[in-house]
Amino acid sequence: MNTVIIVAGGSGNRFKSEIPKQFIELNEKPILMHSIIAFYKYHNNIEIIVVLPKPQIDYWHSLCKKHNFNIKHRVVSGGKTRFESVKNGLYTIKQSQNLIAIHDGVRPLVNQNTIERCFKEAEISGNAIPTILPVDSVRQISKDTNISIDRSKLSLIQTPQVFKIDILKKAYKQKYKESFTDDASVIEEMGEKINLVEGNRENIKITNSIDLVMAEALYHHSK
Repeated sequence: MNTVIIVAGGSGNRFKSEIPKQFIELNEKPILMHSIIAFYKYHNNIEIIVVLPKPQIDYWHSLCKKHNFNIKHRVVSGGKTRFESVKNGLYTIKQSQNLIAIHDGVRPLVNQNTIERCFKEAEISGNAIPTILPVDSVRQISKDTNISIDRSKLSLIQTPQVFKIDILKKAYKQKYKESFTDDASVIEEMGEKINLVEGNRENIKITNSIDLVMAEALYHHSK
């Protein structure tokens, strides 16, 4: 059996909302519930761990009751950083598990094909992360100037990022660095090669109100 750790430590600041962004509703359900559903649909026997800030856990349980949300999952208290939150979730998993996916709680539109590609490649190569190509022109900005960059040489990184458990647990014994922006960067610090697979463009990270409008449109378009 495999595991997914869904990290949901956001606030509502960018929405100008008192409700943390993972609890804002998308099609009448909190965003986080859609993220959980995506993995349950992929495999209804997957172990699901949700990492939340401790002050938000009781509120989450109340939302589950309100929405009659009964997909089995465990809730773990997060840390001050994403690194600490992933680590907290990771060390509640039994070593007998094989592959661990780590997913952003506010990416509710990840599709089954993306999840499957990540798990399949990680089973073969030890890790896999989903990416898409940028469609906008890109420029690198320095203090005094800026230059155009060939966008065909760049990728935009998504989640879930999937790893074999022994590699992941070893990586998370490292001391935290500010350069650890995602789980792949933690693994890469040990000298591991990162394997890229195709993501899905709908798999946006909802961080502000415009993202939510886009997600609503994408959600209904996919139905």
